[in-house]
This record gives sequence, C-alpha cells and structure tokens, in this order.
Amino acid sequence: MDIGIAGAGVAGLACAALLRRAGHRVTLFDQAQAPAPVGSGLILQPIGLHVLGLLGLRESVEAKGARIARLYGKSNDAIVLDVRYAALGGDVHGVAVHRATLFGALYDEALRAGAALELGRAVTGADDGVLVFADGSKSARFDLVIDALGVRSVLSRASPPLTYGALWANVTAHDAFAPDALEQRYEAARKMAGVLPIGQNQAAYFWSLRGRDFDPWRAAPLDEWKDEARALWPQTAPLLDQLGRHDDLVFARYAHRTFARPAERKLAHVGDAWHCTSPQLGQGANLALVDALALAAALTRQDDLALALGEYARMRRLHVWLYQTASFLFTPAYQSDGALLPWARDRIVGPLAKLWPAPQILASLVAGAVGWPLATIGNARGQDVSDGLGARVGAGAERIA
Repeated sequence: MDIGIAGAGVAGLACAALLRRAGHRVTLFDQAQAPAPVGSGLILQPIGLHVLGLLGLRESVEAKGARIARLYGKSNDAIVLDVRYAALGGDVHGVAVHRATLFGALYDEALRAGAALELGRAVTGADDGVLVFADGSKSARFDLVIDALGVRSVLSRASPPLTYGALWANVTAHDAFAPDALEQRYEAARKMAGVLPIGQNQAAYFWSLRGRDFDPWRAAPLDEWKDEARALWPQTAPLLDQLGRHDDLVFARYAHRTFARPAERKLAHVGDAWHCTSPQLGQGANLALVDALALAAALTRQDDLALALGEYARMRRLHVWLYQTASFLFTPAYQSDGALLPWARDRIVGPLAKLWPAPQILASLVAGAVGWPLATIGNARGQDVSDGLGARVGAGAERIA
C-alpha cells in the first residue's frame, strides 16, 4: 500500500521502519525543518526493547543507555516506592536513554528501510487518505494515513493539559546517585524531583511544576527555585549547580486522553495521538513502539484494510485501557495538590507494596507486561509479519512476566 505518516517522532518512525520492511511504500511528513527529538530522558521498558530487538536496534540503543534495575522514591526519608525488575525473575530490566538516542536509531532505520521524508510540512487535516498542510497544499492520496502527531494531534481530539507538568534538564551524572536506578523525592504530591541515569555519563533531572506556575518560575531568579530544589533533596546540589539559566531546563506539559476511535476509514492513530497520559508509569514511548508493531502485523495479516484496522484496534485495546486506567489512578498520588492520596501512599500503599504479590505486580506494571501485549499481537490470527517479526513476538523472545 501507499502509506502517509503524519509526524516523525518515535511512533511515526517506528511505523515507517516496520511498514517498509513489510513492503509498503511509506512517506513521512513532519512540520520541523530538521529532524530532532523533543524532551530529555526516558526508560525503555522490556516491551519497547522487544520491538527494538525485532528491528535490530536493541544492542546499539542499549550500549548508549543505562541499564535500570530499580525505581524508588522517598518521602520524609522513608522509601514509599520501590520497584525491582528482579521480582520477575530472569534478565528483565529497563534501559534509560536520552530521547535523541532512541530518535536517532529509529530515524536512521526508517530511512535505511526506504521511507521517504518531507520536512517543513505541518499537517492540519486529513480527508479520505489525503493530508492537508498549513500552507493550503495537499498530499497525494494514500491508501492509509497514520496519525503519529502526538498529544496535540489535529487528527484526533485535543485535551486540556493536566495541572502538573515537569521541568527537565540533562546534566552530567554524579556518583551520589545509583547508576542503575530512577530515584525520586517527594513532599506530599506538591513537590517531586527525580534523577534518571541515561548513559554516556549523563543523567536527566526533573522537577514537578504546575502549568500555571511556569511563567512565574521563568520570571523569578533561577537561584530561588534552586534553593527550593536543594531543600527538598540536598544531594542534587551538584546537578543543580550545572544549571545556570532558565533555558537549561525544558518544561513538558502532559494530558490524559484515550481517543475513542483508534482507527477510522483510511486513518489509524498511534502513540500519544491515540492515548496520552502523565509520565508516572514511564510508558509513552513503549506503548508507541508496540502500537507500531501491532499495526504492521495487522496490515500484513489482513488483505482488507477495514479488517486490518479492526484487528489493530482489538490487539491494542486492552493493554492501552489498562495503562490509561493505572496512570489515571496513580498520578494524583504523585502530582496533585491533594493531601489524602499522598498520605495514603506513604502510610498505607508504601508498606503494603512490600508484601507478596505486590512486588511482582508492580514490576509487571512498570515492565509494560500487564495485559500480555506481545502475546496478543503474536497470537492474532493470520500470517506473520514479513521477516518473521510476528512469529518471533508470538514465540516470546524475552521473558517479560
């Protein structure tokens, strides 16, 4: 088929690489004048690593990242979040990387596979396989358009931002922090700071911030905020000392939405364009990678486009719903102005999370394995994706849960 993809982010590039491998003709459109990632660090969970493995990219990405064995957070010096991949048994782990590392690997693979790329093309609409651009021009007619425009996609449905976003910065790593763990500190749910090693002697630092407080934060001297951040977590002083300007940090806004129709006539939504949420569970890029794999599998297994899009929606619906629901429930305990939920997090949920079977459940949740996403794709009826991708997913090349 002739396939047009709106958006050259993680979801769009992964779709391009997989669909080119399956023999489709693919053109990517992006509004940027030069390809570039947006954001700081992220954790590639076992499900995302599996998809990268199928593309032959896992080893190179892992080599540039940091192996993550544990996620933990403290409130008033008490550990209230402690997730260890070891609870799942075997060699299960996450890999934290700079977004540029993941973007670069997928971008190179999409072009190497033969996808065409048109930059400076801001999409404003789609009609029966034809993309409409901001300058009034239109694309050729495609058999299928894939919406990979992210959380603010004009092809799905906009959502208001969540109350809290986060400031992110890349800093030089420091030996005060574990090289294989995401560490966080909390004051109720109003304040949260985190440090994530992302490989190559770098770390990502983040600070929770209300959206309405971003402009006042920029207007105030940076040292005022740094004093507040040091007071919450004194050990971050060497990291904060590396930040000399407001522009050394990027503010990310988040939204929570699941678009009701993941696929329509000649149009499929992937990644944040279909389902977006806060980053509390760290699943955004991973869900996008699995979406891309499921869509490629469905299009290979079904000759009829309508049936293929229906199969894509069925393969992904349970997994997406479970993680959207979990994120909706978890987020207020870590980013909100309330007092009851963070109190319950510290006094009740934290201690209970140490009791069997909670460690295994939490590890499966973080690993992205709840809902059996890879088995669902691998067991879908029909022939396998070209190059044996579907067969390898069904065989369970990695033990995730």
